[in-house]
Amino acid sequence: MNRRFRDVFEPYEQSRETDMRIALLALAAITLTACATGAGGDRYNDELDRLSQSCQERGGILTPAGTQSGRPNTDYVCEIRGAGGSLPRD
Repeated sequence: MNRRFRDVFEPYEQSRETDMRIALLALAAITLTACATGAGGDRYNDELDRLSQSCQERGGILTPAGTQSGRPNTDYVCEIRGAGGSLPRD
């Protein structure tokens, strides 16, 4: 009778171990993704702020370029309006 009990419940125990491993791997993946996303977001915003300030110092305004590359220097352009005035005369 003891052997029959083992034959019935041993596959169940192996299945629980596999389920636990999958759950732990999923938790680890979610944690790593959250860390990677958080660090990248701050770097992007810091670079965007630096570009915006540089553009304003030149008398321009930072505008979207229509792309989404994850790099602010590619995703935005400094648009300078009203600069130059008229053409020089002879």
